[in-house]
Amino acid sequence: MAWAARAAAVVMAVVSAALVAVAMLISAGIPAEWRLPETVTTQSAAGVTFPAVGAFLLAYRPRLRLAWLMCVGGLAGGVYDFFQATTLASAADGDLASAGILRFTAYVGWAVNGFLLEILLPLYTPDGRLPSPRWRVVVVLAAASLGTQMTLQLVRPDPPLEGYPLPAVIPSPLPIPALAPYMPAAEVVLWTLIMLTVSLTALSLLLRFRRADPVGRRQIGWPLFAFAGYIVFMIAGIFLPELYWLSVVWAALIPVLMVFSVMRYRLYGIDTVISRTVVAAGLLAVVGGVYFGAAALSSLVMSGYHQVAGLASALLTGAFFQPLRRMLQRAVDRLLYGPVGDPRVLAERLVREVRRGDPAQALAPVIGVLREGLAVQGIAVEVTGGEPGHQVVSRVSGQVGDSPREVPLVWHGERVGRLLVGPPAPRRFPAAHDERVLDTLAPYAADVAHAVRMAADLQRSRERILAAREEERRRLRRDLHDGLGQTLSDMAMTVNMARVSLKTSPKEADGLLRELRSGMDAVTGDLRQLVYGLRPPALDDLGLAAALQGLAGPDEGLTTVVSAEGDLADLPAAVEVAVYRIVQEALTNVRRHARATRVRVELRREPAALRLLIADDGVGLPPERRSGVGLTSMRERTAELGGICLVTGEPGAGTTVEVMLPVPPTGAAPERHHQPAPTGTNAAFRAP
Repeated sequence: MAWAARAAAVVMAVVSAALVAVAMLISAGIPAEWRLPETVTTQSAAGVTFPAVGAFLLAYRPRLRLAWLMCVGGLAGGVYDFFQATTLASAADGDLASAGILRFTAYVGWAVNGFLLEILLPLYTPDGRLPSPRWRVVVVLAAASLGTQMTLQLVRPDPPLEGYPLPAVIPSPLPIPALAPYMPAAEVVLWTLIMLTVSLTALSLLLRFRRADPVGRRQIGWPLFAFAGYIVFMIAGIFLPELYWLSVVWAALIPVLMVFSVMRYRLYGIDTVISRTVVAAGLLAVVGGVYFGAAALSSLVMSGYHQVAGLASALLTGAFFQPLRRMLQRAVDRLLYGPVGDPRVLAERLVREVRRGDPAQALAPVIGVLREGLAVQGIAVEVTGGEPGHQVVSRVSGQVGDSPREVPLVWHGERVGRLLVGPPAPRRFPAAHDERVLDTLAPYAADVAHAVRMAADLQRSRERILAAREEERRRLRRDLHDGLGQTLSDMAMTVNMARVSLKTSPKEADGLLRELRSGMDAVTGDLRQLVYGLRPPALDDLGLAAALQGLAGPDEGLTTVVSAEGDLADLPAAVEVAVYRIVQEALTNVRRHARATRVRVELRREPAALRLLIADDGVGLPPERRSGVGLTSMRERTAELGGICLVTGEPGAGTTVEVMLPVPPTGAAPERHHQPAPTGTNAAFRAP
């Protein structure tokens, strides 16, 4: 049952940690001459961390084989530590026979610990299965070598006391003196086989790594990094005993790194760990060599001047440090990511290529750099236009697949398009590196997408302006010809008829003149309509500020506050019309869609710009929105004058329209404002 498995794992974790703790207490009470140089061993670290991590994994996956290997192997490490300490304590008390039996028991724990954690665990990582049936040979070879080594400890003849690390020889339980001539050679062969099998287990992880898909490579990278580091530190400890503590510390970290593999945590980048580790180790080794080499050389040249030698070595070290770090970082990036390299280098390259290109064609370098940086089979960028039905789609050669990853491109809170990322091509560490590439390059891609959209919108705006101008000319021609022209022709005929009948029939002439008067009123009305269509009359009658006040108007349930700052008297006519129409459209949108209770309109004249703000407390903008005719019209009117229009808003937090229009610098003329009395909307008009 699951609860029984979890309980057993917890018991093993507690017992193993207790055995290690008791072993340390026993070792602390042993006389100094009976203590071994390494009181804390790799088995001590394994006994504390492996069962605890194994119990943690079994809490989530009770049938996980790797977790059981970690629990049992770690417990065997605790057994080794405990019986090793009791062996030395018993020998120190003079009971060498009991010490021999306890020593063999410790070796049993050592063999089980090594077989489970150093052989089976890497072979069965990360899916609980061997890479292939052929790897059973490695399992058999490791079991045979470890079993033989353990058996030799049972029948080992007593070695000579000379060169023995303890004051007295601890005998084996069943010594066979005839084996004495063969023991040195047997020890060399067995330890060679043990080290060979341990190295082969790391090789199995490397082979899995090369054959796995990108996600599998990221998962296998953690245990490969863990066991490869342990082997390096273990070999270093054999040749340099003072470095043995590194293998102890690393053995304690192995289960933590294994968690990332088994649980497939993608928030932690193994490639980042490897990169930083290799660069730091390289810097430490080379800089240390340069420092001590320069110090030694300068000491030989300038004997007795130790301060000068230290200064010279420090200067040389500092001169080498930064170039060496960059060189190592580039080498590691190339090792991990191939020719892709650092995302910051990709960003710099992207900026250079975008600057050299046409804004309308800037997506080509973006797509090229992104595809190279992400190493994917295909990529596409879709730039949504400023109005429904318009979008620019650019797609590189290759396939993005049926279910590509979608990355939104957001520019100042507004979604301007999306990036479609296809399946990854073969590469070493895609996941963490891809996230860094996307985080680094997506803002640049959003800027370029916005520029492309603005270029397309500007072209369409120019086309609309030209078409609207010609349509307006045609309408004016039709209205003048068919309406006003026909009316004037009728009036001319009426005048002629009145002149003819003026002497013969004054009464009839009087009626014709009345008709003429009515026709003149109609002409006046037609002319007024034509003029009103060209420019809102309120701008000339009241001024811009008061005209905006009039747009607020009484509206039940909606309070509109209008304020103006600065001199608005000398604004260009085109700017006045644009501001009036933008506010008119924005207030219409608020009344129709925002469900707001309050809207604020602020107009501020600056030395070289006119700023307009329309903010409401309504429902805001939906996450997936498309610009309608009103928003498109506001942006086009702003773009026609070379300004900027930003429409922002979060769901439930209202909507804000910000417009900045360039205007000529303000003169020295005094400010003046049209300030009509507030209407029923509680509108406020603020002077500076």
